[in-house]
Amino acid sequence: MSVNQSGFARALADRALPVPHGLLAWNGPRPERRFDVYRNNVAWGLIEALRSRFPAASAIVGDEFFSAMAADYTQREPPRSPLLLAYGDTFADFVRDFQPAAGLPYLPDVIRLEAARSHAYHAADCRSLDAASLASIAPDRLPFLRLRPHPSMAVVRSPHPAVTIWAMNAGEVPLGPIDDWRSEDGLVVRPDMTVHVHRLGPGAAVLVDGLAAGLCFGEAVEAAIASDTAFDLTASLGQVLQSGAFADIDTGDTHAA
Repeated sequence: MSVNQSGFARALADRALPVPHGLLAWNGPRPERRFDVYRNNVAWGLIEALRSRFPAASAIVGDEFFSAMAADYTQREPPRSPLLLAYGDTFADFVRDFQPAAGLPYLPDVIRLEAARSHAYHAADCRSLDAASLASIAPDRLPFLRLRPHPSMAVVRSPHPAVTIWAMNAGEVPLGPIDDWRSEDGLVVRPDMTVHVHRLGPGAAVLVDGLAAGLCFGEAVEAAIASDTAFDLTASLGQVLQSGAFADIDTGDTHAA
């Protein structure tokens, strides 16, 4: 008797379900024990896949808490692809509503930052735009040009110091108290073989998001100025170009890289 594949998959993800009808074990008539071992191995593998993708989040809450949180997530959100590279893309939203983690309101944003890093790692290779290419554009054309984002680029915005918290728990900077608890925006990009996370200055995230969404340079700058009176165009543009966040210029009648 054949086993229904969808029923088999549901039983793997839900321990409350019985062994699928028609399942047999090679070493006996009762396959419950062997199926439980297999189910445990699958659950452990998914938890470890999440821990591997979100190591800073695991460091923040500890292994035991993370395992329990991840186990709950895997029950509610089983993988829908045999490739686990993107498994956990909805983990941040789950953690946001996970009551035992309510005392860590910054944790979902740290997870979003780590998810962006893993996406950047697997993004297509692409040469980044250099400052000289932008400098070659006539000043009167600058407000109208558009920039194409690097395939690996992402912006993660947070009302918490999520970039600093991630850096401390990823081993990028020493652990320590955060005396100036304020919002932070992170720019994630892989211009070469290494994924980098940059903490953006005031209004810079609005500039980058606007350009990535297709706004012309002048429109994106206006939006950034309106978002934060502390926005510094020179500093922000320099940081963005140096990071490799954009790959190409479209002036409307030329295409330079």
